[in-house]
Amino acid sequence: MPLPALRADFFAQSNAMSSVNIRHLSTRTADFEVEFQRVLHWSAETDAAIEQRVADILADVQRRGDAAVLDYTARFDHLQADSVAALELTAAELQAAFDGLPAVQRDALQAAARRVRQYHEAQKQACGLSWQYTDADGTLLGQKVTPLDRVGIYVPGGKAAYPSSVLMNAIPAHVAGVGEIIMVVPTPRGEKNPLVLAAAHVAGITRAFTIGGAQAVGALAYGTATVPKVDKITGPGNAYVASAKKRVFGQVGIDMIAGPSEILVLADGSTPADWVAMDLFSQAEHDELAQSILLCPDAGYIAQVQAAIDRLIDAMPRRDVIRASLEGRGALILTRDMDEACAISNRIAPEHLEVSSRDPQRWEPLLRHAGAIFLGAYTSESLGDYCAGPNHVLPTSGTARFSSPLGVYDFQKRSSLIGVSEAGAQVLGPIAATLADGEGLQAHAQAAEMRLKR
Repeated sequence: MPLPALRADFFAQSNAMSSVNIRHLSTRTADFEVEFQRVLHWSAETDAAIEQRVADILADVQRRGDAAVLDYTARFDHLQADSVAALELTAAELQAAFDGLPAVQRDALQAAARRVRQYHEAQKQACGLSWQYTDADGTLLGQKVTPLDRVGIYVPGGKAAYPSSVLMNAIPAHVAGVGEIIMVVPTPRGEKNPLVLAAAHVAGITRAFTIGGAQAVGALAYGTATVPKVDKITGPGNAYVASAKKRVFGQVGIDMIAGPSEILVLADGSTPADWVAMDLFSQAEHDELAQSILLCPDAGYIAQVQAAIDRLIDAMPRRDVIRASLEGRGALILTRDMDEACAISNRIAPEHLEVSSRDPQRWEPLLRHAGAIFLGAYTSESLGDYCAGPNHVLPTSGTARFSSPLGVYDFQKRSSLIGVSEAGAQVLGPIAATLADGEGLQAHAQAAEMRLKR
C-alpha cells in the first residue's frame, strides 16, 4: 500500500472509534521526530516553592529534631502526639496487623516475600561477595564487601498504600546483611494501613515510625533524639520527598530520584489487544504524569489496541487518572518493523519494557536500556511489581541508560584490600616514586622509596 494511503488508513481506523485521545504517531511521517520528542518531554525540575519549603523543613529538623518532626506531623498529617516515641510502631503492632489479615492476604505477602528474597539471594551470590588473590611477588589484592550498618526506607502513605514497596526495599537490605532497617510511613489522621504494617512484619523491619514527608527524610538523614541517623535512604515519595532526598544526599546515600512511572510495550500483534491495553493502563493509573507507550509495526493491531482502550477504560476505578495520563503523555507508535521498534525503545530507555511477541528471545538481545524487561505475552508488568522476584524500584526518565534497579549492591559497600609483601614493595616502589615525583608529591615518593632495599 502506498505510504499516503497507509497513513490515512491507519489514522482513519483509530480516530473513527477514539474516545481516549491518545497520540498516534508513525515513524514513516516527516514530522515523527518532532512529535516523538514532544511525547518524551518531561520536566524534572521541582517547583521553586517546593524546593524552598523543603529546605526550610530540613533546616528546622536539623536544628530542633523531634520537636520539628512533631510540629510538621501535626500540620501536614493532622496527627497529634506528645513525643516521636509515641509515633513508633511496636513489633507487637506489626505482628497483630499481620495476624489480622485475611488468610489470602497473609499467604500472598509471604509468597511475594519468599520470591523477592530468593531472587536477591541469587543476586548476592552473583555480585556481592568478597574476593582476593596473591600475585607472583606475594602481594595480596582483593575486595572486601560489607553491608551498611543502618538504612532508612520511605514508604508512601495517605492516598495510596504500598506494601510491595516495603518488601522491595527491606528484603534486599536484609539479604545484604544490613544491621538495622528503619521504616517511615505517613499515616494521615492516624489511619494505619494493615497491609503495610503486615509487610513490615514479614520483611523484618527493625523499627517503624508513622512520620512522612520532608521531615521524615530529615529525621533519617540527621538523626533526632528518637529517630536514629541512617547511612542511606531508599524508597519512593512525592515531590517533597524527592526534593528532600536530593538535598540530604552527601549527608547520607540515596537510591535514586524517581520520576513518573513508565511502561513501553513492544508488540508484534500476536498478543490479545485487551491484554496490551490493560498493561498500558497499569502504569497510567499511577498518576497523570505516568507514561504508557506502544511500539508496533502493525497498523491494524494498533487500531485494535485503541478500540480496547476505549472499551475498557470506563470500567476502571481510576479511569480519570488513566485518561489524563494517556492523553497527556501516552502514544501508540507505528514502526516500520520490530527492529526499528527496538531501536526506538533504546532511545527511550523505559522503566518497564514489555516484549509482547511470539518470540521475545529474538528481540531481547537488541534491547540495551531498560529498568526491567518483561519477556512474552504472559509476563505482565504487574507481576514484576508484586511477586515475580526482581526489584520493582527501577530507574525512570531515561536514566536506565546509566543506572540499575534497586538491589543487594545498593546496601553494600566495597573496600579495596592491598597487602604488599617485601618483594612486592621492591617492584611497586620505584613505579610509585616515579609517578609521585612527576606529580610533585615528594612525600608520596619518599614513603615508597623508604621501603626499598639499599
